[in-house]
Amino acid sequence: MTKRLISANPSEILKMSGKELKQSIKASEGRVIVSENIATHQVMSFDQITTSEIAAAFGADMILLNMLDVFNPAIFGLYDGEDAVIHHDGQSIKRLQRLTGRPIGVNLEPVDPNANMAEDRTEIPEGRTASKKSLQEAEKLGFNFVVLTGNPGTGVTNEQIAANIKVAKENFSGLVIAGKMHGAGVNEPVVSSDSVTQFLNAGADVILVPAVGTVPGLNDTTLQEIVDLVHGQNALVMSTIGTSQEGSGASYIENIAIRNKIIGVDIQHIGDSAWGVQSPMENIYPLSKAIRGERHTISRMARSINR
Repeated sequence: MTKRLISANPSEILKMSGKELKQSIKASEGRVIVSENIATHQVMSFDQITTSEIAAAFGADMILLNMLDVFNPAIFGLYDGEDAVIHHDGQSIKRLQRLTGRPIGVNLEPVDPNANMAEDRTEIPEGRTASKKSLQEAEKLGFNFVVLTGNPGTGVTNEQIAANIKVAKENFSGLVIAGKMHGAGVNEPVVSSDSVTQFLNAGADVILVPAVGTVPGLNDTTLQEIVDLVHGQNALVMSTIGTSQEGSGASYIENIAIRNKIIGVDIQHIGDSAWGVQSPMENIYPLSKAIRGERHTISRMARSINR
């Protein structure tokens, strides 16, 4: 039997397969937090420390790296005396896992060259796009999960996400999370029952949805229908704050946390746009406290990575 993630030690967490991690999240009953951060940049004036270590210290259960090129991985502060230096030894993610004691994931973007764009397209390197090659590289690097989603203006479509879920399931053994936090520059609904059904049929383990209160027009009733649909297919749901509101302050974060927990999401994500690198520490903490109380919040913050 898998131990629930919110109570597990780092040594137990980092041994989990994708299937075990999914069950561990499910057993945590809506109390798991994912912190997204940009690994290539320095946080404030902190010297030689990764964004991931900071997020873990303030209560994140899982760490999601954004804008990381899997073919040229560079993580600020990963090694003493270095800033963001590319290492091709295959050890970067394994070292980050040891430093944080957390499952580490990466965003890979299913860019659609034929997308009907609502804004100018932002071009990204091959190592940030979703493909058979990049997913195989994510597997080699040892990521625990991948998130198939889109950053602003990159031209990621729901159709392309569905296609890449199938590729991911064939080439990556960890947890596969898929969906859009916002429009990603494309003229289409951010989330719908049709797109979610496509993702489920393609084999996604976790469906990513915008948190209620982030994307205009996505209300509690609509999200509730999607959560019920996903849970009916034995998949999980991750709500996301990816609209720069991760910097809106503790009262907003707490409100969103409770509303989305009532709806029934399994994971709550907080994005990287507040500082342009990661969410402020003082916002991860109230999110954690709101959805699981002080006892589990302090337990996650204080639990040694050596356990």
